[in-house]
Amino acid sequence: MAEYVFFDLDGTLTDPALGITNCIMYALSEMGKEIPPRESLYKFIGPPLLDAFQEYLGMTEEEAREAIRLYRVRFSTVGLFENTPYEGIAEALHEIKSSGKKLCLATSKPEEFAVRILEHFDLAKYFDKACGASMNEKRSTKDAVIKYAIEETGCKAEDVLMIGDRHHDIVGAAVHGIDAMGVLWGYGSREEFEESGAKYIVSSIPEMVEIVKSL
Repeated sequence: MAEYVFFDLDGTLTDPALGITNCIMYALSEMGKEIPPRESLYKFIGPPLLDAFQEYLGMTEEEAREAIRLYRVRFSTVGLFENTPYEGIAEALHEIKSSGKKLCLATSKPEEFAVRILEHFDLAKYFDKACGASMNEKRSTKDAVIKYAIEETGCKAEDVLMIGDRHHDIVGAAVHGIDAMGVLWGYGSREEFEESGAKYIVSSIPEMVEIVKSL
């Protein structure tokens, strides 16, 4: 039985593409670097930024940390609100919570920003806990965030279902022996969910709700 449902944020509850890509472009501009097409930056949605700047743009760790600092200059005031909840997600969270499940946010976005986003879009009321990455990057990977969420909720891993839109969510959950669900309305693909071992793969919000309520 899944007593607790851990939700990813970006690409699962909200579409953050505009804010994230605008802030990456701002950071690159400030660093005097070439700005790639916006579409090529969508892969930044999901993984920790420190890893993404190095893997996708070939930065050194030092450059990546400076890029993150600049990214957050814009994100903390403007970028976090360039974001839109997926249609029907608030109703879905209400239905899942009303069924008796306990909801916890588990995101690689810094917790401070994640809480502000939930509050801004009136989604915070559905969550028992909101857990995110630390600003110093010491807790940034999805498995580290999930470990933190388990500690904060006091739950057992066998009582949790993780829901997210990228393979990082599936792999991070597996580290702790947690079943995971991949959602296809975000930025992941069926192929990456199958390869990473997702127990469930859903293409619609109503399908997600029905499966979660049945567990």
